[in-house]
Amino acid sequence: MTEKTVLYSTHGAVALITLNRAQALNSFTRQMHRDLWEALDRIEADKAIRACVITGAGRGFCAGADLSEFDFEPGPDLVKRADPGPVIEQAFNPTVRKLQALRVPTVAAVNGVAAGAGASLAMTCDLAVGAPSASFIQAFGKIGLVPDAGGSWFLVKRLGLARALGTAMLGDKLSAKDAKEQGMIWDVADEGEDCVQAAMKLANRLAELPTKALVATRQLLRAAASNDLDKQLDLERDTQSAMGKTHDYIEGVMAFREKRPANFKGQ
Repeated sequence: MTEKTVLYSTHGAVALITLNRAQALNSFTRQMHRDLWEALDRIEADKAIRACVITGAGRGFCAGADLSEFDFEPGPDLVKRADPGPVIEQAFNPTVRKLQALRVPTVAAVNGVAAGAGASLAMTCDLAVGAPSASFIQAFGKIGLVPDAGGSWFLVKRLGLARALGTAMLGDKLSAKDAKEQGMIWDVADEGEDCVQAAMKLANRLAELPTKALVATRQLLRAAASNDLDKQLDLERDTQSAMGKTHDYIEGVMAFREKRPANFKGQ
C-alpha cells in the first residue's frame, strides 16, 4: 500500500502535520494537496485540537510544486498542457484558503529548504520557526514564473515592497537568520534544538490561549491591510462584541479579577 503523502498525529491539544515526500523534498503533487486537506478537515472536526504544527519529512520543508506532474512532452498543445494555472486554481489556492481559514492557530516548523510555494506555505501559517540551517528561496524567476500560493501577497506584507521585489526577482537564498530579521518568519530554533520541538512548544503555548480570539486576531490583522481606519474600527467593534459572547472572555476576565490562572477552553 502506498504511503500517504501527508502524516497526521496528535500530541495533546496540538496536531502535527508532516509533509511526507522526503525523496522529493516534499514538493507538492495533487495527491499531497488532497491529503493535506484531509488532515485540515480532521482538525476542523476535532474540537480537542487547539493548535497545529506543519513540518516536512527528511531534510526539506517543501520545495514547492512537483514539476514532474506537469506535461512537457513535446508535441501538440504543449503550451496548454504545461499551463500552471489549473493546478494553482485547483490545488494551491484551495490549500492557502483552507489554512488561512483554519479554526486554530498554525505554526510552520521549517526544518530545511522552503522553496517557491514551500516558502509561501510557511508564510501562510500564523507563525513560523526555522531550523538554523533552514533556507527560503523564491525560485519562480529561475523558471520564468512568478510567486504564487499567496507568495506575492505575503512577501509584500511581511518584508515590505523593496525587500519583496529583491527576494522575488533575484531568487537569492535567504537564511533562517535573515528571514527572521526581515520579518518573514517568527523565530529560529537554537543551535542543537530540533525546530519541530521548538514549534511544538510554541503551539502548546497557543493551545492554552483563547482559540477563537487568536483566530479572530488573525482575521483582524489581515483585514487591516486593505481597510481604512474607520472600517477597521467598525470591524474591531463587531469582532470584540462577538468575542464578548465566548466562554473564554468571561473566564479570562473572572480569572483576572480573582488573581488566578485562566482555564481557557477554546469556546
